[in-house]
Amino acid sequence: MAFSDQLLEAGDHIWEAQKDHPFVRELATGELEEEAFLTWVRQDYRYLLDYARVFAIAGTKARDEETMTHLLEVAHTVLDYEMDLHREFAADYGIDRAELESVQKSPTCIAYTNYLVRTAHEGSLAEIAAAIYPCGQGYLDIAAHMAELADDEHRYTPFIEKYTSDDFREAVDWMRAFVDRCGERYPGEHEAMEEAFLTCARLEAQFWEMAYTREKWDL
Repeated sequence: MAFSDQLLEAGDHIWEAQKDHPFVRELATGELEEEAFLTWVRQDYRYLLDYARVFAIAGTKARDEETMTHLLEVAHTVLDYEMDLHREFAADYGIDRAELESVQKSPTCIAYTNYLVRTAHEGSLAEIAAAIYPCGQGYLDIAAHMAELADDEHRYTPFIEKYTSDDFREAVDWMRAFVDRCGERYPGEHEAMEEAFLTCARLEAQFWEMAYTREKWDL
């Protein structure tokens, strides 16, 4: 069994919990309250800035030119394309770029991004590969599940289409292969990789909850 599949098997209960989350189910049917979706847009915008940093840091740790090039290209793609998509989502609801950039991170967003950036700085390339994998594979799997639940097109259809697109599937395929290469090259890192994977998978699940409840600081 490929190591990426072993990780997915270990995190299966987390995947199932995500699929059953009300944010996911209600977005799929178009019933999700607008403010919950906008909370996700605002917080994910801030998340993506750090996600791009993680790929950039990983690029400096890669030892072969092909991997280094691809990791740095992903960092650029996140900043250039995916964040632009979030700006488009936000603009549809009257939220401009300045507002997105001034959003305060929620406690969950801080916990997730801090963990990712710390892993990037302090962890090995294998740990980084495992840490970034839940975001890619998770969004693909959850969006595919949303597509199965959706009956008709609605205001959130572009979200589902983006994360089930051929381009996104191709990006996730690379991430999966990256995890498998690291798993093969660094068998002594399997335990650390699984810990990073499961931690980020749990934070992915918590991110849906954060958006659904409009999590904010109490003070």
